[in-house]
Amino acid sequence: MSKWQDQRNFLSKLSVPRVANASRILGSYYQSRLNQQPKISGLPISLSVEPTTACNLRCPECPSGLRSFSRPTGKLPMDLYRQVIDELQETLLYLLLYFQGEPYLHPQFLELVEQAARKNIYTATSTNAHFLHDEAARQTVASGLDRLIISIDGTTQETYQSYRIGGKLDKVLEGANNVVRWKRKLRSRTPHIIFQFLVVRPNEHQIEEVKQLAEQVGVDEVKFKTAQIYDYQQGSPLIPTQEKYARYRQRADGSYTIKNKLLDHCWKMWHSCVMTWDGRIVPCCFDKDAHHVLGSVQDSSFREVWYGEAYRQFRAQLLKSRQQIDICQNCTEGTKVWA
Repeated sequence: MSKWQDQRNFLSKLSVPRVANASRILGSYYQSRLNQQPKISGLPISLSVEPTTACNLRCPECPSGLRSFSRPTGKLPMDLYRQVIDELQETLLYLLLYFQGEPYLHPQFLELVEQAARKNIYTATSTNAHFLHDEAARQTVASGLDRLIISIDGTTQETYQSYRIGGKLDKVLEGANNVVRWKRKLRSRTPHIIFQFLVVRPNEHQIEEVKQLAEQVGVDEVKFKTAQIYDYQQGSPLIPTQEKYARYRQRADGSYTIKNKLLDHCWKMWHSCVMTWDGRIVPCCFDKDAHHVLGSVQDSSFREVWYGEAYRQFRAQLLKSRQQIDICQNCTEGTKVWA
């Protein structure tokens, strides 16, 4: 499925309530920027839900891979998930079933997809593709999943495993081929399959090769992602030499700084948020260890959290001085309006 077909599929999820909600959110975002006072009107357009924090790989810049979480590891309960999806079904447009961990390690992962697909919500996930055996691939296509992002950070095993520690490139390619084959067999236009290439110094020489590999496999799109480095100030062997693929630039004294200007506003804080596997609501995907918990849907409705005092204070702080918020200090997103 080409990009325009995927976009058409996404637009097919629009409804009058969802468009009206998005308009309210957009209006309240600009009003908040203008008045420098947090105002929210409407519910999130986009939501990331974490199926599990468990992962089979040990990637060096990932809390799941490093096993460095201070929060517990677990899997999303189905009843908690249904509660949130049922509450947001009229207004939610985009659901990413991924935060930390490997989604396919949740034993009911494809049931999560099916629950949202039945409510005509655009569903996406990101996977290392090690669990896309033949039957899992068939069920993935049949589930109604709209977008499947496959992390493939190298075109040779040596390069791939330099970041995806413990991973097998042949398993990734096998999984991708399985999904492509089942899409054709079931004559399905979904999922839109993306090879996501996290550009780091050890693999940047394979950028052109991954495009050729994607064409051979038959995936729909290749996306290049810049890597977040936690301790970047003095440089890192992971920062690519090609500056356009780096989140950081080198100063004259040899140290590094983030390219992004931390302006005192963030579209993400109005249109989206993240729910951890145990129902905690955090501001965005940069809060990987859930340090900024704004509420829990185990104790409250989603609406109560979204409109609650903790969220209001967080948005107010962001409008006043975003640079003082720790999770924003390594951020390269959020200032552009989502589309």
